[in-house]
Amino acid sequence: MTDVLLQLKGLTKAYPGVVANKDVSFDIRAGEVHALLGENGAGKSTLVKTIYGLVRPDTGTMTLAGQPFQPGEPRAARTAGVAMVFQHFSLFDALDVAENIALGMEDPPAMNALAARITEVSAKYGLPLDPSRIVGDLSAGERQRVEIIRCLLQEPRLLIMDEPTSVLTPQEVEILFATLRKLRSEGTAILYISHKLEEIRSLCEHATILRLGQVVGTCDPRQTSARDMAEMMVGSILHVPSRPEAPTGEVVLKLDRLCAPPPRQFGTALRDISIEVRAGEVLGIGGVAGNGQDELLLALSGEMKTEASMVQFKGAAIGRAASNARRRLGLLTAPEERMGHAAAPDMSLTENAILTGTIREELTQNGFLRWGKARVFAERVIKSFDVRTPGPGNAARSLSGGNLQKFVIGREILQRPEVLVVNQPTWGVDASAAAAIRQALLDLAANGAAVIVISQDLDELMEISDRFAALNGGRLSPPRPAQGLSVEEIGLMLGGAHDMEVAHVAE
Repeated sequence: MTDVLLQLKGLTKAYPGVVANKDVSFDIRAGEVHALLGENGAGKSTLVKTIYGLVRPDTGTMTLAGQPFQPGEPRAARTAGVAMVFQHFSLFDALDVAENIALGMEDPPAMNALAARITEVSAKYGLPLDPSRIVGDLSAGERQRVEIIRCLLQEPRLLIMDEPTSVLTPQEVEILFATLRKLRSEGTAILYISHKLEEIRSLCEHATILRLGQVVGTCDPRQTSARDMAEMMVGSILHVPSRPEAPTGEVVLKLDRLCAPPPRQFGTALRDISIEVRAGEVLGIGGVAGNGQDELLLALSGEMKTEASMVQFKGAAIGRAASNARRRLGLLTAPEERMGHAAAPDMSLTENAILTGTIREELTQNGFLRWGKARVFAERVIKSFDVRTPGPGNAARSLSGGNLQKFVIGREILQRPEVLVVNQPTWGVDASAAAAIRQALLDLAANGAAVIVISQDLDELMEISDRFAALNGGRLSPPRPAQGLSVEEIGLMLGGAHDMEVAHVAE
């Protein structure tokens, strides 16, 4: 199919101090999977929000199927046939699948009829889903199915997907792609946003590339290398992380049959986790979201207490030690949730630097904050990690997700930890920033620190890890040398495809 479905002409949107989109023009055709690429802060989010009715452009026009399209709110966009699967799920854990889907519908049918329709649509597109299951009991991949089925029930003409594979195993990714190809064959257009460029090359036939709010290029991803696309996005040569081989040192961190109950309802219990991590080593821990990653980080950071002997730092039992005591020793952590956990949204970057840097950067004296020294520390993080912000006085919420991530990771690395544990270090970060963060972690290990990287990005783990272990249902597999592991082996270690079925296009 070659008919233009959505046409954008001259879309411009400015905020105080920044032009988010400038004269953006391109077409999306019916039955096309169209990639929207760009580094963090390039204007992708603003553009997508404009299409979905969350943002009004200052100038420019849109047409949908040849008709003027100016949705004033998401409801109007959905009515016109535009649906969106967001990067962050908006589901209620205590409700079942059908109830969650009903909440997103303008005029939901009776629950029995809705449940039957969910079952029918989920089977048709290879995404089995039990309407009666409580969402809090679902895996991350199953939660995504809820969001997708909610959209498919609208029979959309255009489906927008924002980082849809960040919580999926390799097997689940292939199954999702089968579903998307089926939708494409039926004439549905898909606008696909992802920083995983090899996925873009596998799925998409056209890509529009944004830089600093403007369209700087287009390409056929099937004929363009991931590296070339990344360099088009950033406008410069992409540097591949590297580290010279070096022997590891002594055991710095040891977990001895670590067990812990879930800290909250629908959380995951940690079960008999035993592992040793040495100085100079990068241990990669893979796992689909919801299998204990957050709980493991809480147990290591001191936010969740365990028996003392279960967590050992250089032979000392610290399972009962508070977070600040662990930081004083040199055990630092960076959680997945950057806004609200790793950083306080309404506080300045200087204040956010104080939150974790007080002890190791000596940002207090006689009970008083040393504001000048704190500001210098924040400025050093901003400069060292290329954080795009006017200055340390800006609030954390004013930064793009990728730039805030660079600040959070940089803040911990510059404190010279002996052990650093990071959860999803490059989640939602563009290729250039991801390469910079990975290089910083490798440099930290090369300087003698023990680094634990918890990530759902398997390519990332294979690139930087010395050893790899899989977290599944709160249990950690025995670590294996990362070199030589296949993606298929890793996927099976992570838990397989969770009973998803492949979508089949009707003949």
